[in-house]
Amino acid sequence: MNTRHFEGIVISDKMAKTIVVRVDRTVVHPKYGKRYVRSEKYKVHDEKKQYKVGDLVSFIECRPMSRDKRWRVLEKSNAKAAMK
Repeated sequence: MNTRHFEGIVISDKMAKTIVVRVDRTVVHPKYGKRYVRSEKYKVHDEKKQYKVGDLVSFIECRPMSRDKRWRVLEKSNAKAAMK
C-alpha cells in the first residue's frame, strides 16, 4: 500500500494532540479552463503539541486513530507560511 503524503498550513491547534491542516490545490475547470483553488481540511495527529497556527507541515497517512483522524505529522517544512 502506498501512503499518501500532503503538505499544508496549520489552521487550528485547540484539540488535544490534534491539529487541523488546510491543503490547497489548484484545479482547472473542465469546460472553461479557469484555474481556481480548492482546499481540504485534515485532522492530523500531533503527539507533542509542537506545531502552532500558521506553521507549514508535511503529513502522511497512517492507521485510523479516531473517527476522523487518519494522518500523522512528519515534519515542519522550512518554507514560511502566511495565513490568508
